[in-house]
Amino acid sequence: ADDILFEINSIYALRPDKLAHDLYGDSGLWWVFAARNPNVIEDPIFDFKIGTKIYLPKKRTLEKDLGI
Repeated sequence: ADDILFEINSIYALRPDKLAHDLYGDSGLWWVFAARNPNVIEDPIFDFKIGTKIYLPKKRTLEKDLGI
């Protein structure tokens, strides 16, 4: 409910790992974006393109839900 709507820009195009690193401090959490946006991201790399709007879970939500 408190996710952030984000439009992928040129910095993060084809780089979900970079966005995960910048948001969560862990590039290994790239898969979270595909899991949270299954109707938008089928291929976690090639669907991560400029102009695509996705929901981003907040870091504290991930920490709570994933126990990290």
